[in-house]
Amino acid sequence: PPGFVESSCRSRIFWMKLNKLLLRGKFFQLEINDPYAGPLLLDEKLASRCGYVLSEDVWGNPVFRASVLGCHVANEADELFSLTVNIKVSSFLSMRAAVTYTYPMYCFYSSWASREIMCEENYMEVSVKTDVPAVSNDYTVAWMSALPETQNVAYQLWQLMFVSPSGRKIITVSDAAKLGYSFNNTLSRVYLRAPYHSNESDISMVSGVNMNMVTSTSMYRQRWLLLLIDTTVSCPVDGISFTDTALTWTVPSVIPTLVVQESTFLSKNILMGVDDQVIVNPEEKNYLLEHNETLIRITIPIGAEGGKLKSSISDGVYGIIYSIDLFLEHTWTDADWQTTKYTVIKSITTPFMPQIPTVINNTLPEERLFNVAFGHFLPDVSLVTIAIGNVPFTLREAQHQGFKIYETPFSNRTKGFILQVPFDDPYVLKEYINRNETKYTLLINYTLSMGPEMTLYYHSAEVECVIADIELPEAAGYCDEENMYLAIPTFGLHQYWNLYLGNKLLNRHVALTNGYLAVTNSTHLILQIPLFAAGVVYEEVSFQKIKARFDVALKKVRTMDTLQMFSVRCSFNYSEFIVCHPDGTIMVSAQMKTVPAIDMSKTKLRDSSCKPREHDERHAFFKFHVTTCGTSARFEGDHIIYENEISYEKETLPEQSIPTITRDPDYRLTVSCYYRAKETLVLGAFASDPSTSPPFGSGTMVPRSNIAVHRRVRQALNVVSRVSKDESFIEFYEPNMAILKQPVEPVFLEVELKDKSPDTELYLENCWVTGSLESNSSPRWNITVDG
Repeated sequence: PPGFVESSCRSRIFWMKLNKLLLRGKFFQLEINDPYAGPLLLDEKLASRCGYVLSEDVWGNPVFRASVLGCHVANEADELFSLTVNIKVSSFLSMRAAVTYTYPMYCFYSSWASREIMCEENYMEVSVKTDVPAVSNDYTVAWMSALPETQNVAYQLWQLMFVSPSGRKIITVSDAAKLGYSFNNTLSRVYLRAPYHSNESDISMVSGVNMNMVTSTSMYRQRWLLLLIDTTVSCPVDGISFTDTALTWTVPSVIPTLVVQESTFLSKNILMGVDDQVIVNPEEKNYLLEHNETLIRITIPIGAEGGKLKSSISDGVYGIIYSIDLFLEHTWTDADWQTTKYTVIKSITTPFMPQIPTVINNTLPEERLFNVAFGHFLPDVSLVTIAIGNVPFTLREAQHQGFKIYETPFSNRTKGFILQVPFDDPYVLKEYINRNETKYTLLINYTLSMGPEMTLYYHSAEVECVIADIELPEAAGYCDEENMYLAIPTFGLHQYWNLYLGNKLLNRHVALTNGYLAVTNSTHLILQIPLFAAGVVYEEVSFQKIKARFDVALKKVRTMDTLQMFSVRCSFNYSEFIVCHPDGTIMVSAQMKTVPAIDMSKTKLRDSSCKPREHDERHAFFKFHVTTCGTSARFEGDHIIYENEISYEKETLPEQSIPTITRDPDYRLTVSCYYRAKETLVLGAFASDPSTSPPFGSGTMVPRSNIAVHRRVRQALNVVSRVSKDESFIEFYEPNMAILKQPVEPVFLEVELKDKSPDTELYLENCWVTGSLESNSSPRWNITVDG
């Protein structure tokens, strides 16, 4: 087919290339046409022995090379050479139903040097010009014309002598062929073709390069003639070195086994080439060809023109491999050989070079769009699928989702992939951070296909962008005569932040328990907080006036960090109240509702020295601590209750002895403050940080009177009390004896009325213990309260 085969003749090499595109999905074989034996299948053994090479160029095209001295090449006067190759193509591995294309090649080459050495990939070849000595001038023409007919006979008479570290070995040409060698002579030349690393070869180092050397002498004997020809050949087997940016190929300038008299050595010409083309000006392609007395060095930048970069995967890591097909031709002269043309063909491939792809975040926050570049990759890489937030998408599905994916070229002949994803896409992770910022996180998993083998490569990336796109809410507060109100925007509530009362989440249950009223509309949450509800802070308390504050903390949902405090402050005019401060201070504005009315200036607490701070005709204002003024304490469930009484200092007759007559009402007001038992009372009524202040207690005021409010007291009762040692009330402690009791240990008290009047009954209402004989002294411990 047109374009299927290309061929050329470079120096003394047939060069044929097949188009890989026309062989896609097919199998092929090469056959060498032997003019006498017919087609022969090309295999490795035949190739190395007969001067053939079958390989691939860096682009994957099959390449066939053949020496013009190959076994099956037709030779006309050592100038015109021809070789016919059969190309068999089949769709089956078994090569059945194969189509055969016959391709003849021709090569004209007449500029033979005295000695030519070819170092191919799989063989070494040396050909030497033979000058047959003339018997006389009269017989020269007849001898030359008879030589072709005598070649078959002469072939049988040639022998080869190999010199190796193990000694000398002389074998016939036919025996040498069995060892993989090929020897023959043409009209004017003798050649030897040898495999690398044969038993007769040796490795020696020349100028830092390992050389594979076969030292041999070809011998031809007849009665009147002994012809000895040096057919030694030596070729480099290494000399390749790599850096991250370049590869270097080194070949010795002078090879001692090939140049016996080094003092006569003269380098005449050095050429380099890529594939089958001579590079006249290497520097134009950024190649470097340099040489000195010992070395010839070719340096090629990684990725340079003429070679090929290929993507590769090694242990899950992406990298590249660079390959290039080079040849070197060195021509020199010396006293022994006149001219030697030394050619080396070398296919060079770098080791795997890791190239970790780069994820470049080109996101523009103001556009609220992730823009991520992923590269750099060679042209043989394609994007197969992409996963966002661990959800896989084909490229078409990704476009449908609203993502934009496209390739972009880079300056160094590589490419990258651009991905654009909106911040508001549901697969983008969003996290509220700091005070007013959102961190958007894009989790990406790339799946790419590498090279013609379509090897899959996976790469994960995480891209973040933080922008200040959250507006913190501002609350509005107001009051009426009995309540405080807070109006708080509902945007972000429960998503970014929550409301807290102290350290307790303010939800509907807490609001209901504390007596708040919570109402929500389309934009705001409105809290109604009664003045005496739990959580209210009383900043100033005075006679018939209260300045109160209610605080709600705005805290982040995840970290509980306090963002800001919402507060409402109000002043209230109240005639009757009780305020229980966190530090144990109790403030009471009391109204004594008695008939007849009493003088409020003469009211007092249990400790008669505790008088009102302020008063008017109907109200009295007291301020005292729970540890003073005869205040008692008792536990009830998980609360501790502090109690005192506001009573009236009655006027009695007579004043100096036991009082028996009074006209004033017997009235008292019980004041109680309830604190949670686990809350510690602190000094100072107000803390600087409301969120950490202990809570206020709750208070009650209960008016109490004796059975007959208006009863006049006629006489004192004769009452005696004593303490029993146990519940049997048989043994009693002696009067005025100190009795030691634990706080939870019961006290067995007996109270006896000595009055003999049949109309008198005893009702025991309150009984307490003081530290002195004064019944109103403090401290005071209650034994019974309200009977």
